[in-house]
Amino acid sequence: MTVGIVMLVHTAFDRAEQVARYWAAGGCPVVVHVDSNVSVKVYQAFQQALSDVPGLKFSRRHRCEWGSWGLVAASQDAAGLMLRQYPQVSHVYLSSGSCLPLRPVKELQDYLADRPETDFIESATTADVPWTVGGLDQERFTLRFPFSWRRQRKLFDAYVALQRRLRVKRRIPKGLVPHMGSQWWCLTRRTLEAILTDPDRSVHDRYFKRVWIPDESYFQTLVRHVSHTIESRSLTLSKFDFQGKPHTFYDDHLQLLRRSDCFVARKIWPHADRLYETFLTHPNQLQDRNEPNPGKIDRIFAKAVHRRTRGRPGLIMQSRLPKQDWNGAVTAAPYSVLQGFDDLFVDFKSWLETATNARVHGRLFAPDRARFAGAENTFNGALSDNATLRDYNPRAFLTNLIWNTRGEPQCFQHGPGDTPQILEVMAYDSNARISVISGAWAVPLFQSGTGFIDIRDTAAHLQKLETKQLSLLRSQWVRAHVRIWTMADFIEAPMDMLKQIVDDVGRRPGQRLTEAPQMVDLKGFSAFLQRLKNEGMHPHLMGDFSVNQMPQGTNPSSLRPYLVKR
Repeated sequence: MTVGIVMLVHTAFDRAEQVARYWAAGGCPVVVHVDSNVSVKVYQAFQQALSDVPGLKFSRRHRCEWGSWGLVAASQDAAGLMLRQYPQVSHVYLSSGSCLPLRPVKELQDYLADRPETDFIESATTADVPWTVGGLDQERFTLRFPFSWRRQRKLFDAYVALQRRLRVKRRIPKGLVPHMGSQWWCLTRRTLEAILTDPDRSVHDRYFKRVWIPDESYFQTLVRHVSHTIESRSLTLSKFDFQGKPHTFYDDHLQLLRRSDCFVARKIWPHADRLYETFLTHPNQLQDRNEPNPGKIDRIFAKAVHRRTRGRPGLIMQSRLPKQDWNGAVTAAPYSVLQGFDDLFVDFKSWLETATNARVHGRLFAPDRARFAGAENTFNGALSDNATLRDYNPRAFLTNLIWNTRGEPQCFQHGPGDTPQILEVMAYDSNARISVISGAWAVPLFQSGTGFIDIRDTAAHLQKLETKQLSLLRSQWVRAHVRIWTMADFIEAPMDMLKQIVDDVGRRPGQRLTEAPQMVDLKGFSAFLQRLKNEGMHPHLMGDFSVNQMPQGTNPSSLRPYLVKR
């Protein structure tokens, strides 16, 4: 008893030749099918190259296109030839030209000899498989698919839509329950003969010729009617990404392939010289004859799929932009955004740097320029302070800044008149810590001493802008951590709020504050707000400032002193 190898080849003929010789040298009969899309000249050269290999045959050629019946027809003819020409074959192993044996042929032969009645083929109903991609589960068995999904996509989609509109539903042959699974199987002689000589084969073939991707359902369905023992798994390591495309293995996957304990792996990069040299010269010999277990490396593939679909938060490569909203984090690391603090406190930036040891910038998205820490003109990541360059893509400016300062806490000031697009980006970024003292923009206006008519117009404009900002920050869809205080509430207990800010920004949350920032002199501020009201502009974002809340000559900090308990 031995195992026969069927190889479906359409490219990389030098590698297919190496693998065919390896199987033959191990005592396995080999039947090769070459896609009829391959030119006659290339086909004949391939035949000639393998003409000296004993026990190797070529089967009748079919046109093999992804998702088409040709792949099933090729497997049928090659397997039929194998059964007729080699009566000693007990199992037939279907593989491709890009498959690579990982373990010695003797181990595969011994493994199958210990399981003479077992068919190894993935076979599950559509309700039980999680890997179908493209929105066609049960419909692939009840609609017709005469057009190529890859070459005739518009016709394919239009014909599917038409059949749905007309409520077309094909009749599944009596007694068949459609199953699906990997194309790469290993079946016993008895099972294959029963499938290929079934009196109803013509009915089955006619039905599956119009099924979508029949190579993943033809044998998988019919084996359920004739097999004595089915192990619903493949002995071939074949992993697929989130789009249903097979993962390709390269030289740096050598140890990964060894750990899988599988007998064969696909899909191998044709130029992976190290893999071919290693496994065809010194295959992965297992002293304890481990079971093939691709699940051992599933965690790594799951991580690869996650990295492919989610990317690394905050990293936008030139080669491929990540899809919007595929990751909850827009940026690579946490950062803090403060609005109103630099208006309410004197030299607040310097105080915060001292209290937190963080990098504290000014208003990075100010209308005139980006105010980097240290008054720099350029910053990490070759970021310029030029407002035109920054506002060409504010999101990229922010992600670049945070990516290139990973490991160092970043904090910057913000204002209602800053680049408007960036607040929406930050609001939906789970790394953002946004703290707002609403209405604090009125303090610089109060101190400006300019004409009151101009002040009134500016205040009305800034209040309108900040109202929009606060509405966005209070949205249920916001992912950022947001704190909003009215100015009146904040100055009632400023140290409590500042402690929260320091914990957000600092490297050591929970550290004590030993010094308070100096609040600007707000003497007369209540009267200023009342004058705005008298002029017809209602400044409501500051909170409830009564006319007598801050008497003349009173330091606002005396309302609730900055006490630091030791």
